[in-house]
Amino acid sequence: MTPVIAIDGTAASGKGTIARALAKHFGFDHLDTGSLYRSVAALVLRAGGDPASRQDAIEACDRFKPGVIPDPELRTGPVGEAASLVSAVPEVRQRLRLLQTSFAAHPPGGKGAVMDGRDIGTVICPGATVKLFITATVEERTRRRWRELDALGKGRPYEHLLEELRARDARDADRPISPMKPADDAVLLDTTELSIDAAVAAALEAVRGKLEA
Repeated sequence: MTPVIAIDGTAASGKGTIARALAKHFGFDHLDTGSLYRSVAALVLRAGGDPASRQDAIEACDRFKPGVIPDPELRTGPVGEAASLVSAVPEVRQRLRLLQTSFAAHPPGGKGAVMDGRDIGTVICPGATVKLFITATVEERTRRRWRELDALGKGRPYEHLLEELRARDARDADRPISPMKPADDAVLLDTTELSIDAAVAAALEAVRGKLEA
């Protein structure tokens, strides 16, 4: 069976950085599943629609194709907030779920897959070889987001970012379809006090033990 590393976690916890590092280390293909929802959200915004509208989200999903939205556009604050809304639409989750399960079963390189998101270990790949759940305190995640935006010349008040992250955490964890939560057999990794290198090293140790078991 093709090995799959499922990485879930909160926004700005470091899961994307960890996922890319693990994919590079093991030579696996990587899929940032959040980018799928961000693409649908960006399509809604481009059309002047409402991300909270079920119909607008479904219509945007019908127009979605991988790579249709350039990555820089996907990383903007408005698209991130909109993605949290469209991802709560059951029809959107179901359609994008097919893309994700296909990637896991047949990664392009054929060696293995690393997938990060909110429900990989619980819904998309419950039988994944390894499951990680990455988190950090909301205050630390806000500081990271603030520093990232400030470095890009897009600084925003810390308090506003903190409020947005708290709201997003609540939406992701409380939605009735595929809520964000650790799988029962996931390895929990809190990156609050860890540097990027230390977080990657901790994840690598956990994954290596599972893959070699």
